[in-house]
Amino acid sequence: MYRYETHCHTKPVSRCGRADVRETLTYYRDLGYTGVFITNHFINGNCAVEKTATYEDRINFFFSDYEAALAMQEELGIRVFAGAEMSHNGTDFLVYGPDKAWYLAHPEIMEMKITDLLKYMMDAGALVVQAHPFRDAGYIPYIRLLPKYVHGVEVNNASRSDFDNRMAEIFAKEYGLIPHGGSDNHDGPRQRHLAGMSSEAPIADEWDFVRRFLARELEVFVLDVPAEEQQP
Repeated sequence: MYRYETHCHTKPVSRCGRADVRETLTYYRDLGYTGVFITNHFINGNCAVEKTATYEDRINFFFSDYEAALAMQEELGIRVFAGAEMSHNGTDFLVYGPDKAWYLAHPEIMEMKITDLLKYMMDAGALVVQAHPFRDAGYIPYIRLLPKYVHGVEVNNASRSDFDNRMAEIFAKEYGLIPHGGSDNHDGPRQRHLAGMSSEAPIADEWDFVRRFLARELEVFVLDVPAEEQQP
């Protein structure tokens, strides 16, 4: 069985990230993972990009952690994949498939309202998953569910409560959406409770992940790292 982290943030790109790509990838490699999707906050969310920079420079910055990870994947012995977490007033969506060239070619996405943006990306072939749909926090005015604009739902987010995940599972089941799992790891090796997607065969690339997820060939898994294996 091949395990993949599908929801992971790193510094400096994600403003809330507390671990860089090397320590993050090393941690997952040591746990026996096959690969990690770097899904940092996009430039419309909690990204540490300079907001006054050009669109091209912001996209280059957004992909810089992924590109750094890609450069060390052979050295570390773990696969690296690109993804993004897009935000709308605290409602978040994981997007897989489009690469840096696609984003550079489509600056118009920054002017779209969220429903138009998600549909536009789905029409372009992207996989869209609503992340932690029942997350509640002071900065989130209300919970939004967008079943018409996603393929799947993060039913097991390792950083959310059992209640949040149970509600997400109900949401996915009742709307016929595909279950997704991820850790939402911001802490690298200090994240003890993990979740992700497993596969019976290695994932070739981002588009292979999209195809196999939509075909329901992947399974959600959870993993608890023993305290003695957790780094300080």
